[in-house]
Amino acid sequence: MNKLHTGCLSLALLAACTGGNDDIVPASDAPVADAAAPTETAQEFVARVNDELKELRRELGAASWVRSTYITGDTAIIAAAASERYAKWHSETVQEAMAYDGQELDASTRRALDLLKLGTSAPSPDDAAKRKELAEITTDLEGTYGAGAYCRNENECIPGSELEQLMRDTRDYDELLEYWTGWRDVAVPMREPYARFVELANEGASELGYPDLGDMWKSNYDMSPAEFEAESGKLWSQVKPLYDELHCHVRAKLGEVYGEDKVPQDGPIPAHLLGNMWAQQWSSLYDLVAPYPGVGDIDVDSTLKTKNYSPQEMTRSAESFYVSLGMPRLPDTFWERSQVTKPRDRDVVCHASAWGLDGGNDLRIKMCIQQTYDELRVIYHELGHNYYQGAYKNQPPLFQDSAHGGFHEAIGDVVTLSMTPGYLAKVGLVKEGEDDPRAVVNRQMQMALDKIAFLPFGKLVDEWRWGVFSGAITPENYNRAWWDLRTRYQGIAPAVERTETHFDPGSKYHVPSNVSYTRYFLAHVLMFQLHRSLCEIAGHEGELQACSIYNSKEAGAKFYAMLEAGASQPWQDTLEAITGTREMDATAIIDYFAPLMGYLKEQYEGRSCGW
Repeated sequence: MNKLHTGCLSLALLAACTGGNDDIVPASDAPVADAAAPTETAQEFVARVNDELKELRRELGAASWVRSTYITGDTAIIAAAASERYAKWHSETVQEAMAYDGQELDASTRRALDLLKLGTSAPSPDDAAKRKELAEITTDLEGTYGAGAYCRNENECIPGSELEQLMRDTRDYDELLEYWTGWRDVAVPMREPYARFVELANEGASELGYPDLGDMWKSNYDMSPAEFEAESGKLWSQVKPLYDELHCHVRAKLGEVYGEDKVPQDGPIPAHLLGNMWAQQWSSLYDLVAPYPGVGDIDVDSTLKTKNYSPQEMTRSAESFYVSLGMPRLPDTFWERSQVTKPRDRDVVCHASAWGLDGGNDLRIKMCIQQTYDELRVIYHELGHNYYQGAYKNQPPLFQDSAHGGFHEAIGDVVTLSMTPGYLAKVGLVKEGEDDPRAVVNRQMQMALDKIAFLPFGKLVDEWRWGVFSGAITPENYNRAWWDLRTRYQGIAPAVERTETHFDPGSKYHVPSNVSYTRYFLAHVLMFQLHRSLCEIAGHEGELQACSIYNSKEAGAKFYAMLEAGASQPWQDTLEAITGTREMDATAIIDYFAPLMGYLKEQYEGRSCGW
């Protein structure tokens, strides 16, 4: 989910890091009184921007790569200088683009101009002092989060990454609560500067013609902001019945572990008990909630170790899947330039990411690969980004991105859904065998704790911010509104009192870093919708969860054609070409998880669920 694809190297790929990239409700009709008269046509301007952007990306991509793979003070200076040059170019270019607002233009040119304007998640006001203030606030917010740690005393401080691991590993009620509250103390100093950030970013969005920053974000989805809100609400309503059943099951099991005095069976689950700092994924609880403990466990780790798969061989395995669909092999430079192991002689960023550095064939991944099945799945996911980048390389730079923000994350996830036991047996990673229906339910529970548990959180983070940006949620109600949404959607609540002295939204990276989150919610929907359609194209018969599109050239051809379109057209056109519908549809999730849904309904028939 936090994977870095092309656009997230920096701002260089514009909208790719904002969670969407479409021109649905442009601010093009907003008058711009001070815009200078253009000296070139809109088409000439767009052509020039594309040429300049191509060169800027090469420089910025190289600087960012070196900074991530050779962490020194020198590379920090190089990367910062490249980022500054890009930021200056982007700000000036957006101002130039506004001179074409109100002109009658062809759809492609208008789309390119709007993508350019929507290429920042926090537009700066024109006023130089305010622009400087906004930059300082955003830097400070990110710095506060990055340096955050829970200090038990002056000699014992635990950084956020270690706290996350402790939340996964620890089952002691009080210890979990200590870590949970300790991390949220880190966010308290963010509250006041975040309120000022909202004021400044809203001013910047207003100068671009949008009512507020939230409306600007929602304008990335080829529909009006109101229509987009309704669309996301529809998707949530489609999947909520499955989430409710999962919540009921997990709450019952946690009640057995901690006692119903701590986990009431008719209310929200205490937020610190779900094995994750933000209760966004519950995978670490699998041993507590497995329907049939020990049945059908897949041990790919042993095979990887026994056969001594190297990081390169694991990556070749992932490439082979995409090639089996008729997609091209990765370029030779991918194998020459990627980082797949942790170097012994220097500090690097090991967090998995996929890179398209030049808008062409310079594709890479950056990982420190271990011999585990989890790592193998991450490789398959990351190559999804690379294949998307390689497919849309022939589009103009402004269109070199996904159909909307959710698509980029969904591609690799679609492929991981095809890593079925049958597929793993075909490629020699597990032994062939009959699939026990109990094993199917167990595997679905494992996946649901990750994918289904995430959905309400994926929706509410931006819903809170939309309210903040619009003024519906004021600084005096930041925390109360946050917990109202978390209880409403997730069915969780804090075990201790939270007040407006706290700033719990700031405990999630994407809030202080101002990274849109809706794309992750949409990606979780799209991965199953695309999987269902591709399985139909591949001629699969039987349960959806058993389908693998491996070796299907028919599915691969449709898949690759979708990738090639990039951001050149409304996402509805792109989706229709592969699914036959112009609407995102979460019913595929219900279809996929039918075995688990059947089990849960049977187990909790007659029991009061909900909160």
